[in-house]
Amino acid sequence: MPLIDRYLPRYQFVERHALRVQAAPADLLELAADPAVHEDPFIARCIAMREAPSRLLARWGGPARLPQRPFGLADFTFLERSDEEIAFGLAGRFWQADYGLVRFDDPQAFAQAGAPQFDGAARLVLNFTARPLQGGGTLLSTETRVHCPDAAARLRFTPYWLLIRPASGWIRRRILRRLEAAASAAAQA
Repeated sequence: MPLIDRYLPRYQFVERHALRVQAAPADLLELAADPAVHEDPFIARCIAMREAPSRLLARWGGPARLPQRPFGLADFTFLERSDEEIAFGLAGRFWQADYGLVRFDDPQAFAQAGAPQFDGAARLVLNFTARPLQGGGTLLSTETRVHCPDAAARLRFTPYWLLIRPASGWIRRRILRRLEAAASAAAQA
């Protein structure tokens, strides 16, 4: 069973992207786990635009709820890795200016959908899969799934998803290309 199915079998929102890469699956998954590979100036600008209202509010004396560093892979919790897949989890009220992140310590806590800390929070799983292709190369793909626990969360998340989905898709495709470039650079080193 794919890890993403284990951690989030039911969901209302999904986004998938794939790229054929000339690199070993294990190397690509290793790179996918490295937050530094995900750091990109264009992605940082997208995140900065998303966070600008909350940061401006804090500057003008409002509550400073965002961490000093921009949102990124470090905010996700590593869930599990298999030979072909790596999965990360995130929970929160993403429609809030500060993401409304819900902290959890381990994959078992994330898997407990009905746990009190997730009350009204959406759960998200981001994965990367790397499957060898016949004739060489690897199919590197990513999938993002979001499950809203109730109608109220779904009602709040839906407009947010419609607004951020184009940028989110662009970010996912860019990360796939960054993984491809990092694997190529590592092979030439």
